[in-house]
Amino acid sequence: MKIGLGYTVENKILIVEEHKLPIKILKPDSMEGESLRPVVLWLHGGGYAFGDNRMVYVSRAMNLVRKFGAVVICPNYRLSGEAPYPAALIDCYATLKYIKEHASELGVRSDQIMVGGESAGGGLTVALCMLARDVGEINIAYQMPLYPMIDDRFTASSIDNHAPVWNTKRNRAAWLKYLRNVPFDQVPIYAAPARQTDYTNLPPAYTFVGDIEPFYDETIQYIENLKAAGVEANLDVYPNCYHAFDLLYPLAKVSKQASDNFDAHFAYAINNYFVKQK
Repeated sequence: MKIGLGYTVENKILIVEEHKLPIKILKPDSMEGESLRPVVLWLHGGGYAFGDNRMVYVSRAMNLVRKFGAVVICPNYRLSGEAPYPAALIDCYATLKYIKEHASELGVRSDQIMVGGESAGGGLTVALCMLARDVGEINIAYQMPLYPMIDDRFTASSIDNHAPVWNTKRNRAAWLKYLRNVPFDQVPIYAAPARQTDYTNLPPAYTFVGDIEPFYDETIQYIENLKAAGVEANLDVYPNCYHAFDLLYPLAKVSKQASDNFDAHFAYAINNYFVKQK
């Protein structure tokens, strides 16, 4: 469906574990006769408990289509109220497999499959990169987990946080809902990726975060862990900014700066990060 904004949207249904998984495929208008495009699996936020793939229209991912000509694919993964962990991750991995298996049909490069998302979508991004590495079926070229929700345990920035939008109370409730069938001492790394101990061979990464939000410490630690494992990883920190500041106030100076920096890192990624599929 052409909507006159420089891109088209196609809605498809994947069958995953006998349930219907809607996905949106966003493509630049001019795909015909051109070279294959990078492809980004973009995962929406919402604390694993709410939101849907229509959130892509107000996300950082839109510039990836409009400005860089990437194909962006967004699954409407199952939310924790319907099905707790691992349902959302299963849906995201199924979408990742769909991208690999239909790369030619989609007009995308199979050696440049990227993953990104905000908040819980960032958490799923990290989990998906770890799962893909461990399963060994699909190679991810680059990851963009923006202010990711990856640690179900308290950190210095999440234990007593009263910032706007997302705080300790909302964070705790969201984790308890997502992990309600998992004992605290048995939480898998794919549910809460901050519990990971092996960061080797993960894709290069870029993220940003505000320094007054609950996910500040876990984001910093994730990037430090990647670097310590020899993975190329970059981070921008925005002082006095709370959760999802860039989406809530896109015209603010700091949000424009965050958008520009994100775009610059993506521009570098599409020229430098490639990994062949098995």
